[in-house]
Amino acid sequence: MLLTDDQKSIQQLARDFAVSEVQPVAKALEQDHSILCQLWKKMADLGFTGIQFPEAYGGLDSDSVSYLLVIEELAKASASVAVTLSVHTTVGILPIFNFGNEAQKQKYLPPLISGEKIAAFGLTEPNAGSDAGSGLTKAEPANGHYVLNGSKIFITNAHIADIFVTTARTNKEKADAKGLSAFILEKGMPGFKVEEADEKLGIQGSDWGTLVFEDVQVAKEHLLGDPEQGFKIFMNSLDAGRISIGAMALGIAEACLADSLKYAKERKQFGQPIANFQAIQFKLADMAVEIEAARHLVYHAARLKDAGRLFSKEASMAKLWASETAMRAANQAVQIFGGYGYTKDFPVERYFRDAKSTELVEGTSQIQRLVIARHLL
Repeated sequence: MLLTDDQKSIQQLARDFAVSEVQPVAKALEQDHSILCQLWKKMADLGFTGIQFPEAYGGLDSDSVSYLLVIEELAKASASVAVTLSVHTTVGILPIFNFGNEAQKQKYLPPLISGEKIAAFGLTEPNAGSDAGSGLTKAEPANGHYVLNGSKIFITNAHIADIFVTTARTNKEKADAKGLSAFILEKGMPGFKVEEADEKLGIQGSDWGTLVFEDVQVAKEHLLGDPEQGFKIFMNSLDAGRISIGAMALGIAEACLADSLKYAKERKQFGQPIANFQAIQFKLADMAVEIEAARHLVYHAARLKDAGRLFSKEASMAKLWASETAMRAANQAVQIFGGYGYTKDFPVERYFRDAKSTELVEGTSQIQRLVIARHLL
């Protein structure tokens, strides 16, 4: 994949950080979430928390490809760290950057881009997963403000975030996505609390929780974009988010291949390294081909975005292929490691658990196929 000199520099910076700072604590992070906050501060100091946003708001003014290179390198070491940054950037900051008025941008973007504050977003509800437009959280106008009631589940960064972008139904007459509006909420608003969520299979080192709104009074200044445009705002952000999850999946798959190659050369059976056996070679070859295809899809979608062209279909294609590639690569890695791959002594079992998340977050594989089909038809 051809990269500019600036992109190569950012890639190397992210790779060095991932290898020296993230990889040594990736396993411990699953048990001790305080490590995530320590890593976050270091990432912020390197500029990773606002890499693709303008210098006017404190960003590095780089492109989407540069940002995705960071996500990819982080995911090789820890998908938990990668998804924390991904959510903060693409579905946390991006809606405010794309749809906020200048007052909102001046208030929220500098502290988020600098990493002083962390962003999260709330769309999924107990009754609204893939059918996200059917959410029941409501925002009723009252005395010059809105009153929010409802909940959001499976929210990455829920406990560590300071700023939340969330949807709520402002038009009770419209039971579908057309009745949703978007709001910017802040931690500590009366009636707004974060509760513990169920334990996760994978990305255990990332934070997540449930958002609960009980008569939360929200000033109209916190309305993001136009009323009843909330679903449009979130779908716009999810397109970018899907490329980001694609890069995360790409990183996981690359880690699977790298570890499998190393192990296959070292592990001896029947008097020779298992890398000498065609059965293993074919697994490695298939992994390498699928990873290369995923890389092209992910960065093609990113370049379309940077060029200001439509990229929704390509984002879904990239996310779909990369996430399923990561799952296949993780499955093959565990198989190559054999019984050892099923233990926590080697990281491939973590890759397996983490890879599954990429087939679910920001739209399942089935939803990606629906999006692609609708573009085709």
